Amino acid sequence: MEYLFDQPVHGAIGTEKYKITIAWRNGSFICDEPEKSGGKDLGPDPYTLLLSSLAACTLATLRMYIDRKHWDIPDVAVNVNMYQTIVNGDLETTIDRDIKFPDTVSEEQRTRLTEIASNCPVSKILQGDIKVRTFSHSNADMEKKVKYANDEVAVIWKPELCKHSGRCVSGLPKVFDVNAKPWINVDGATSQKIAEQVNKCPTGALSYELKKPGEQA
Repeated sequence: MEYLFDQPVHGAIGTEKYKITIAWRNGSFICDEPEKSGGKDLGPDPYTLLLSSLAACTLATLRMYIDRKHWDIPDVAVNVNMYQTIVNGDLETTIDRDIKFPDTVSEEQRTRLTEIASNCPVSKILQGDIKVRTFSHSNADMEKKVKYANDEVAVIWKPELCKHSGRCVSGLPKVFDVNAKPWINVDGATSQKIAEQVNKCPTGALSYELKKPGEQA
């Protein structure tokens, strides 16, 4: 398992309804809810963000293909909207994507570009098998703890909080290996690398202590 981003998209909200700050790798922006939902419409709402990702991916994919083909198509536009219906007791979501090409685009080009658009990466995600995993971080002082230590770092594992997200194993396999005994090898990477990976544990099952020179394990 390898995540798409080295740093996850980060969101936070305070007491102001419903102003949300989203931080990404190169900055931040504000999300909000429309006024009819109790917000102030200071930024895009979650549905708008979802549709925007499809619009952006569609246009970027088309531009890449157009440039690769050296076609003279200076601009492309797309409108994206959605509606939901109940079908046999289940919620069904339909997203409509309308693409506007210049009149100079031939029918052959239009057909090919429409096909390319329908297969952009975000389209594949939305039409594929999506799983949303939700973890919550806990600082609870659990009774059962297992410590793995060397002269520089100690990793503390709380089995009762572990939800086996796989982040530690995939992120630092020379340290975390569920098929090994012990499953945590603190000599498998530098203390800094271990600390960075432990900080990515979503549940609080893993924590670490950096030791001072001469400190006993």
